Amino acid sequence: MASSQMLPLHTKMLMPWAGINRAFALVYSWAILALLYHHFIGLLHSASVVSIFLLLADSVLAFMWATAQAFRMYPTYRQVFIEHLEHYAKEEDYPGLDVFICTADPYKEPPMGAVNTALSVMAYDYPTEKLSVYVSDDGGSKLTLFAFMEAARFAAHWLPYCMKNNVVERCPEAHFGSPDPTRFTETDQIKMMYESMRERVGNVVKSGSISHDYITDEEENEALRRWADGFTPQNHPPVVQVLLEYGKDKDVSGHGVPNLVYVSREKSGDSPHHFKAGALNALLRVSATMTNAPVILTLDSDMYSNDPQTPLRALCYLLDPSMDPKLSYVQFPQVFHGINKDDIYGAAMRHWFEVLMSGMDGLAGPIIAGSGGFFRRRVFYGCPSEAPEMNQDLRVSHSIKSRDVLAMAHNVAGCKYENQTEWGRNMGFRYGSLVEDLFTSCLLHSEGWKSVNCNPKRPAFLGKSPINLHDCLNQAMRWSVGLLEVAFSRYSPITFGVRSIGLLSGLCYASVTFWAIWAIPITIYAFLPQLALLNSASIFPKTSNPWFWVYVALFLGAYGQEYLEYVLSCGSTQRWWNYQRAWMMRVLSSFSFGLVEYLLKTIGLSSIGFNVTSKVVEEEQRKRYQQGIFEFGVASPIFLPITMAAIINLVAFLSGIAQVFFRQGSIEGLLLQILLAGFGMVNCWPIYEAMVLRADEGKMPLKVTLVSIVIAWALYLASSVAF
Repeated sequence: MASSQMLPLHTKMLMPWAGINRAFALVYSWAILALLYHHFIGLLHSASVVSIFLLLADSVLAFMWATAQAFRMYPTYRQVFIEHLEHYAKEEDYPGLDVFICTADPYKEPPMGAVNTALSVMAYDYPTEKLSVYVSDDGGSKLTLFAFMEAARFAAHWLPYCMKNNVVERCPEAHFGSPDPTRFTETDQIKMMYESMRERVGNVVKSGSISHDYITDEEENEALRRWADGFTPQNHPPVVQVLLEYGKDKDVSGHGVPNLVYVSREKSGDSPHHFKAGALNALLRVSATMTNAPVILTLDSDMYSNDPQTPLRALCYLLDPSMDPKLSYVQFPQVFHGINKDDIYGAAMRHWFEVLMSGMDGLAGPIIAGSGGFFRRRVFYGCPSEAPEMNQDLRVSHSIKSRDVLAMAHNVAGCKYENQTEWGRNMGFRYGSLVEDLFTSCLLHSEGWKSVNCNPKRPAFLGKSPINLHDCLNQAMRWSVGLLEVAFSRYSPITFGVRSIGLLSGLCYASVTFWAIWAIPITIYAFLPQLALLNSASIFPKTSNPWFWVYVALFLGAYGQEYLEYVLSCGSTQRWWNYQRAWMMRVLSSFSFGLVEYLLKTIGLSSIGFNVTSKVVEEEQRKRYQQGIFEFGVASPIFLPITMAAIINLVAFLSGIAQVFFRQGSIEGLLLQILLAGFGMVNCWPIYEAMVLRADEGKMPLKVTLVSIVIAWALYLASSVAF
């Protein structure tokens, strides 16, 4: 015991700049209050539509800034020491680990991506008998099942290859695709087998059918026969297929292999499915009937393991007797590969995972990030289940291929099983929002559970991120709708969260869930000052007025703080510039559309569903992305707000310059508006380029440009009445 105390499994320290953050927040708060006071006094003397809009914009900005400061009060850094783990537990005493991999559409999420993810975690440095992998196919596709049948055969060669040679990159695609791959005696042979598997799976997905030549035994044939007439992605019986079972199936070296189970829960038109949360809950129940491991890892289909020792890092927290007994999960950050040099879409989300998650780690803990979380199974059982197969303490001793076990597994994967139960409310992943990860973590934290952020130097997982703007914006719009569902629910972080989790943690959740309302002030500041400038109307203080410098200080203070955080923790100045530009594009388009979509949904005029973000990329599109060229290409309404903003800011800036230099106007009253239009214009350069200078397939569609010009002209005509 003494040695355990001397050899810690992990350390935790407060970041040295926490005190600076607190001092800055105090000073900046006074500046915000002063500006709001100035607005109120101005309204009392002469109220106008413009002054009301400016007050609204600055009030929302103040609210969002205040909530975001909660992340910066206790920024925390952690470090783990897996070499000390042997002093706390032997390998045979490690808890069982069930890995959940979710996929939903074989055409948007190619099955080979999920196969690579599964193979990478099956090769973990973890006791094989304690490791099980469950694949949820929410698209109910026989193409995906076939891909995993192929994966099961390949695993018999891949796993011993990794173990024998101590391979670090245990995702086959990453290992063989490395620019400088490590070569071993069997490398060429294993690579040939992998390429053959990839070709067969690719042929099957392309043709939409499975050739009889690819089916190797009757058991596989019988499994695929379930896809009979009437079997559709939205209407089919449950399918639970055990592809590999430890103790019965062996690799080529004679050693056992981890359990590999394919699951497609039952779907019916008259039962709600609850999107990814419903799929994860089905996996919770199916795995409980088969292996019931105390620890669960959830992964997206494209988020493969980049470090075979990741489970050991999680155990440094989960097995530490000094940790809070209410520790519910260990969250690893999402890191994306294939991002171009300067991350033109800000898709890496490094500021979120490097800065904001560490801020929550100093409080109740980070949110569930959708992938890469190691959970204690018991956290999903808010109250003891009445069904014996759902008992969190049940020890499964039967073969997972036994008739009784499979019968129970099919039963709990049925769409009627959750009726009259607590699933989705007090058990499992929670229903009620498209962002089931954040909603679930918010409620777990409200119940008193804690979480920790584990951010090792070598990324634990690597995934794919959209590399065209249309997918990025649509993904953000979907998130914004889900976040608003949480923000205005009975579990709103600003009310329920602050009371149940604590002030700072509640404000952190509020900062995220109210993301979409950023659209209000950013839209106002992207259009109102510029339209006023076009009408030669001054709406900000003159340079000789002290309030002018308050505006400047607030802008530079907020931008300066975020710039320093970004550059010091995770990136270059160029990456930060691209990040803030992409963020403003998301606010103007995704958040605006998301806010409208949510309002329409609230009054029953719209219903948004869960759309899988496509992971399929055309080669020409990939080349443009790697060159740092924005990808538009689709005549989508989601491009209209940013295109309109680009047009109006450009014309307003030129008009302002003309008023000062050619009409001998005074720059004193227009300087802030000119600077604001210029700032918007510089940020919009990729849009101007796509509208005018490019001829490739990724340029801005002419239809979007023309519609934007018409709407921008209409806004100008309307503003001429107001000013």
